[in-house]
Amino acid sequence: MFNVKREVSMAFERIKPFVRETMLDYSLPLSNLLGCQAFLKCENLQYTGSFKVRGAFNKLLALTSSERLQEVTTASTGNHGAAVAFGLNKLKIPGLVFVPENASKTKVDNILNYHIPLKHYGNDCMITELYAREYAVKNHMIYISPYNDLEVIGGQGTIAIELMKQLNNIDAIFVPIGGGGLISGIAGYLKETAPHIKIIGCLPENSPVMAESIHAGRILDIETKETLSDATAGGMEPGSITFEICQKYVDDYILVSENEIKQAIIAMIKNQHLLIEGAAGVALAALFKSASQFQNKNVVVILSGANISLENLSSVLDYYENN
Repeated sequence: MFNVKREVSMAFERIKPFVRETMLDYSLPLSNLLGCQAFLKCENLQYTGSFKVRGAFNKLLALTSSERLQEVTTASTGNHGAAVAFGLNKLKIPGLVFVPENASKTKVDNILNYHIPLKHYGNDCMITELYAREYAVKNHMIYISPYNDLEVIGGQGTIAIELMKQLNNIDAIFVPIGGGGLISGIAGYLKETAPHIKIIGCLPENSPVMAESIHAGRILDIETKETLSDATAGGMEPGSITFEICQKYVDDYILVSENEIKQAIIAMIKNQHLLIEGAAGVALAALFKSASQFQNKNVVVILSGANISLENLSSVLDYYENN
C-alpha cells in the first residue's frame, strides 16, 4: 500500500509558499440547524477557486529539472486544469490542458486566465483523460492525472494537516468524491494520524462511480448522468490508485440527489453568504442527509470549490424560487 501519510507530509512543506492555508469557519447557523458543531473548510477561497492547486503544485514542484524542460499536459473538467495552468504559469513550465467538449465555460475561462494553451477533446471526462495520457506518451510530455497520482494525492491531503492544526477534536469529515484524489489524501493521512475520525465520501446520485466500485470490489465502468457537481462527474481510469486507498481508509459513502445539492448551495448562500460549486454542495448535502448520526459532534465539511457557472447558479435560484 502507498505511504500516503509520508507523501502528504512532504507535500505540505513543498507547497507551503504557493497555496493559501484556508480558514476553517465555524458555522453557528448550520450548527443550530443540524444539531452538530459544523465547521467549513473553505477551499472555495483557495487560489483558482478550488483545492486542486495543492495537488497540481506538489506534482509540478516534484518534477526533476530535466522533466521541467519537457512540456506538461493534463485533462480536466475544469478545476484541475486551472490549477495546473496556474502552476505552469507561476513556475514558467510549458504545458497544454485538455478539457471535454462539454466543459463548463466558466471553468474553461478560468483555465484561460493563465495563458496556457487549451484544447477540447471528447464529450466525457474519462475519454478526455485517456486521450490526454496517450497524447503525452506520443509527444514525450509529462502527464499529470487529476487524481491517479501519488504526488497529486499528497498535495490534496495537505488539507488534513491544516485541519489538525485548526481544530483539536474532529469527529467526522465530509469530502466530495470524483476520481478520489482529495479523499485519498485526506483519509490516507488522517487514518494513520487520528484513526477515530470518520471519513465520509460524498457523491451525486447521478455519478456514484467510486461508491458503486467500492461496493462491487472493483473499478466499474458505468454510465453517469449530468450533475450540478461537474467537478465530481464521470469515472475513474482503470487501475487508479485512489480505489485501493478508498477501500482501506474511507468509512462510509453517502449519495445525494440533484435537488439536495441545490438545497445545500442555497443553504450556504443564505446562512454563510458564501458561493460554492456543485461538488462542495454534495459534501454539505451529505451532512444534511445524515446529521442525525452526528448530533453534538465536531463535523468538518470540505467546501472544495467555488467555480459554479452562471447557468448552474441560475438553475439553483430558480429551484429556490419555485419550492
